[in-house]
Amino acid sequence: MMTLFRISALVCVSLAMTMGTGVAETQLGIHGDWEAFQDIEDGKPVCYMASVPTKAVGKYKKRGKTYLIITHRPGSNSRNVVSYRAGYTFKKGAKVDFIIGKKAVKLFTNDGWAYTPDAEQDLALVKMMVQGAKLTVKGTSSRGTKTTDTYSLKGFTAAYKAIGKACKI
Repeated sequence: MMTLFRISALVCVSLAMTMGTGVAETQLGIHGDWEAFQDIEDGKPVCYMASVPTKAVGKYKKRGKTYLIITHRPGSNSRNVVSYRAGYTFKKGAKVDFIIGKKAVKLFTNDGWAYTPDAEQDLALVKMMVQGAKLTVKGTSSRGTKTTDTYSLKGFTAAYKAIGKACKI
């Protein structure tokens, strides 16, 4: 399993690919099992936090990197965006289950990523993560392989506060 320390490079490369910028300018800190960062996109701050699963289960032969990211882009009036990278391409039309305690939220998929449908659901999911201890993510690959990833929420609130402070949210 990947250590949290190594998540920095992994997340920065992925965000650089999606944002079209270089690596993160500032690490805001490691908070339990979460790491917080600030970057600049088109001259405006972007703050994000990320974690890797503490446990990944599935009968797969090969799987890419998987992680969970929460992003604020105040310059675009975008906050609390939840993004999950599965490490594989999802089955077409598949939904992903995010389970915290007895509550579950379904996310839609696009290639190898999963998202909530709107900002309201992002905020609701973030609130659940603040209150929870662990998050279980269940998905199905394009080959029909079922996976279950478990994320620790230890340090989630501290990392969330760090990105909020950095992006003045």
